[in-house]
Amino acid sequence: MASVELTKENFEQTVTREGIVLVDFWAAWCGPCRQFGPVYEQVSDNHDDVIFGKVDTEAQSELAGMFQVRSIPTLMVFRDGLAVFQQAGALPAEVLEDLVRQVRGLNMDEVRTQVAEHLHESQQQAEQEGGSEEA
Repeated sequence: MASVELTKENFEQTVTREGIVLVDFWAAWCGPCRQFGPVYEQVSDNHDDVIFGKVDTEAQSELAGMFQVRSIPTLMVFRDGLAVFQQAGALPAEVLEDLVRQVRGLNMDEVRTQVAEHLHESQQQAEQEGGSEEA
C-alpha cells in the first residue's frame, strides 16, 4: 500500500480513525529521510490494513510544530486515535516491522486506562501548582 500525503486538512480525520496509522515526518532536503523513505514504502506494502502517512515538514510546518517535531525523520504511530509511539531517526525495515507487530499487540483498554490516569495526575498537579501560587 502506498503512503498517503497528510496535510493540515486531512491529518486529524486520518489519525483519529480506528486501526493503526504510522506517520513519517520528513523533508526533501533531509538525507536520512531520503534513506528511510524506501524502507517505509516497502514495509507499507506488507500491511494493507495499516495507513502509512507522510507529512512534509516544509509544506506542513504547523503540523510539525503541533507535535514538537525537532528532528527528522520522526515517526509517530497512532492506534484507534491515540498516539502510542514517537521517535526521531530512521529505522531499519525489520525494526519497523517489529514496531507494527508490537502496536497490533497492544491492549487498547489498558492504554486508555493509562492515558486517563496520566491526565488525571496532570490535572491534579496543575491544580496543586495553581493553588500554591495563590498562597
